Amino acid sequence: MAAKVYFVDMRANVKQNLLDKLLKLWEKTGFNNLITEKDLVAFKVHFGEKGNLAYIRPQYLRQLVDKVKELGGNPFLTDANTLYVGSRANAVDHIITAIENGWPYSVVGAPVIIADGLTGKDYINVPIEGKHFNEVKIGSAAIHADAFISVSHFKGHGLTGFGATIKNIGMGLGSRSGKQMMHSDVLPNVDSEKCVGCTRCAKWCPGEAIEIVERKANIIKAQCIGCGECTVTCPEGAIAVNWKTEPHLIQEKMAEYTMGVLKNKKDKCGFITFITQVSPECDCCGWNDAPIVRDIGIVASMDPIALDQAAIDLVNQEQVLPGSKLEGKEEAKDKIKALHPESDYDKSLVHGEELGLGTRKYELIKL
Repeated sequence: MAAKVYFVDMRANVKQNLLDKLLKLWEKTGFNNLITEKDLVAFKVHFGEKGNLAYIRPQYLRQLVDKVKELGGNPFLTDANTLYVGSRANAVDHIITAIENGWPYSVVGAPVIIADGLTGKDYINVPIEGKHFNEVKIGSAAIHADAFISVSHFKGHGLTGFGATIKNIGMGLGSRSGKQMMHSDVLPNVDSEKCVGCTRCAKWCPGEAIEIVERKANIIKAQCIGCGECTVTCPEGAIAVNWKTEPHLIQEKMAEYTMGVLKNKKDKCGFITFITQVSPECDCCGWNDAPIVRDIGIVASMDPIALDQAAIDLVNQEQVLPGSKLEGKEEAKDKIKALHPESDYDKSLVHGEELGLGTRKYELIKL
């Protein structure tokens, strides 16, 4: 049976602005039914890395926060700390970055609570029946919430091909140790001919696994934790993913972590994705490249798998924007594969279906 995915485009006029359309999307999808009075309601969002400007505008979240309050819920915004060294690797830096990026209480009307605590150690081992894990380490704030709403931004990603609902939930709410477990099959490789010895990769490496030898980066395999941060940090493109095993493993592990987040929230979860400023790389980067397609719209569903599939299809139907990373690849039918050819990006959805998270079959309902 096909899942329902609701869609609004980015057109607006004097009678209806984009905030109005977002609330219409909320109501038509049935999100009002997710909230019971006094529910602690977690909004999983990405606050953006310092220097990145492609993340969702906080003003959109304010509309949803106010709606939850109208329904008697008690909303908060959450995300877990990052594995890599950046501006969100601990709760203090994470909250400061959120505030500086426009997410203070005065703007969004809800507090920011970092799901896995001060240093990423506040997590709960959630038992699951997966192919890779028997239990997953999920930030405790997400588990203790009564209701859960994922608000994700669709973009490209160097390791997973794209990031949207499944990545926002599974990778996003895995604790720091959980993120390391998901990345454990990924190892980078340095092309010494391209490397100029700038040391940027070494400064960003959370495992201190990169040394500079004779002005060339060298990865110490025994210390590498496989986070892939160096692959997107290198300005010369000298570090690429060297898949130790099959590249689909990280996709499947993200789906299993998503299952852990949603496990105790039957009929209490909703999912929204903004297909806007579709940058080639993740919002975790300290920059955002030019978008590869136009701003398409916002989609919402009760089914996270159907939502990701619909978002992928909508992006692939668009024309490539000139001046973007896909310039010269205008004929590519699969834009995600054209961006990141080794990503095997659809495996998170295939495995998600196998786990019972949802279906890839959907009906797109345009509002």
